[in-house]
Amino acid sequence: MIHFVGAGPGAADLITLRGARLLEEADVVIYAGSLVNTELLSTCREGCELHDSARMTLEEVIEVMRLAEQQGKGCVRLHSGDPSLYGAHREQMDALDALGIPYDVVPGVSSLMGAAAALRAEYTLPEVSQSLIVTRMEGRTPVPAGEKLRLMATHGCTMVLFLSAGLLEGAQEELLAGGYGPDTRAAIVYRATWPDEAVYRCTVATLAQCAREHGITHTALVAVGGFLGDAYERSRLYDPSFSHGFREASSQAEGCDRP
Repeated sequence: MIHFVGAGPGAADLITLRGARLLEEADVVIYAGSLVNTELLSTCREGCELHDSARMTLEEVIEVMRLAEQQGKGCVRLHSGDPSLYGAHREQMDALDALGIPYDVVPGVSSLMGAAAALRAEYTLPEVSQSLIVTRMEGRTPVPAGEKLRLMATHGCTMVLFLSAGLLEGAQEELLAGGYGPDTRAAIVYRATWPDEAVYRCTVATLAQCAREHGITHTALVAVGGFLGDAYERSRLYDPSFSHGFREASSQAEGCDRP
């Protein structure tokens, strides 16, 4: 059995309990060496076979998995964050399907959430944004025609860019062309949850400058939108004047001050 495991955003203690157990029990571990905290590997059993996929092709990764299965060994494919976001694990699962090798997927804490924690922010604030776009700036690898960054920017909602820290000159231009105002708040979160985590707050118009000033070229997420500001409406979920399936509106709620 092959276990695809999300390692979490960086901090070793942010892997899930299930993922940590599978890692401890594994005979073979294939890990994304450029992105996964290698502190996690210290929990592997003595004699565990370790492979750094940063230096491997897809075919080489699958061959290691095939041999592990053939030899009756437990194998963990350790991905950074959560495998479902820019993890390139669909192609691995398809290859395993073709070989008849069973597998499962253990979700992980994405750096998307690690960045929100670092920012002490909520992506979906009432009357500010109730939608989140997760995307990236087009570089050497294209994006579908309908997902160009300036088209995504027309929605004006909360946006988080992966894989774009080294492309912020173009990203800034696209965000502005799509409709974000130059003063729209933005932030660059470097290595969220790692010991050297850093948060740099700026605006859409100063994104590229901010990255240059702080030497940010990789391993960072970019967040854009009004959720980074201070203005929002109180949630109705905990409003005493609002009824829902678990609570009736308070009869004394009339005239309650709202922040």
